[in-house]
Amino acid sequence: MAVGEDGERLAASLADRLDAVGFTNLTTDQVTARLIDEVADWAGKRGWRVYRRAASVLPLPPPMSAQQSVLDVACARPDGPPVVVEIDHGTRRRTWEKLLAEADAGRVALWVRWGAARFTAPPPPIRMVTCEVSRRPDPTGQGRVHSRLPRVNRLPPAHSTVRAVAAVELPLLPPPELPGGGA
Repeated sequence: MAVGEDGERLAASLADRLDAVGFTNLTTDQVTARLIDEVADWAGKRGWRVYRRAASVLPLPPPMSAQQSVLDVACARPDGPPVVVEIDHGTRRRTWEKLLAEADAGRVALWVRWGAARFTAPPPPIRMVTCEVSRRPDPTGQGRVHSRLPRVNRLPPAHSTVRAVAAVELPLLPPPELPGGGA
């Protein structure tokens, strides 16, 4: 299977997993941590070795260029190239640079973007998995909190049965006369 097809398949699988995730009133950091946990569990259940905060192939910018950037989740697979996943609630160029460097190194690059829609698509071969989340002011005045209902495949509700009703012709009344004799 080509890396592009593998990336599409993995992105769809991860999207299905994240569709089942729900939470209420979490902070930005808590949402990111929750999604990292879900990604790690998704990969672990596939039999992959999972590494959190794994070293990226991309070094940090100066003056810390002797150190490597880190990835939210990296996965070693026995049946394909490694998979790397970044989880963000914003669009950062640095994330794209990191994932493009990982893809150039032969890894499948997935980007989990969460927030209130309006997601900017990354450049190929990065595959984006979206997770729509609502936000509102924190009731305690400490910023914002985020919530999400899981998406589930439900059948539409049953509607009332249609019964035959006889048509009734309503009388059409003439328009009222205007004062002064005009129509």
